[in-house]
Amino acid sequence: MYRIISGRWKAKKIAAPKNFDVRPTTDFAKEALFSILENTYDMQSISVLDLFAGIGSITFEFASRGCKDVVSVEMNPKHTSFLNSTASELDMSSQVSVQRGDAFDWLKKFRNKKSFEIVFSDAPFEMEEKKYHELISLVLHNKYLKENGVLVVEHQSRMKFDHPNFLETRKYGNVSFSFFKPNTVETDNQEI
Repeated sequence: MYRIISGRWKAKKIAAPKNFDVRPTTDFAKEALFSILENTYDMQSISVLDLFAGIGSITFEFASRGCKDVVSVEMNPKHTSFLNSTASELDMSSQVSVQRGDAFDWLKKFRNKKSFEIVFSDAPFEMEEKKYHELISLVLHNKYLKENGVLVVEHQSRMKFDHPNFLETRKYGNVSFSFFKPNTVETDNQEI
């Protein structure tokens, strides 16, 4: 179970079926993350891609805060069904587009089709470090981020990233968020 922290559905509790194997982002970490994001972005005018969406803890937080374009990618069919029914129940179906599929395959399939201000990834904590790097590369090298965009990767705090686009990591107990900037366009050795 998790709760929506702010916005239209503030304090709404979302309970997934007991047999779901999920790890929603803690309220403490989620509150801190959205405090950072809301200092930079106007939630009502951005597009968000939520990878490994699970049961929608991040998706519905964005939608509750007025984000009108949230794409949620989740592989588990039970979870995607739950995402769709919850979006419908909360009258968010027009804001939330649930896509069933493996996040890596989805990123390869839809490359260069759409870009977002925020790409959020909450991959399974047991995922290998090299898969995290593959995910970061897929997002950054396929124009999923707009020029003012940011990739946010949720991960275990013991993992550290060494990447040219790395900005910073914020740690909240054993959960951390690492932030990555989009690739810059370079022409004739001049950065634009």
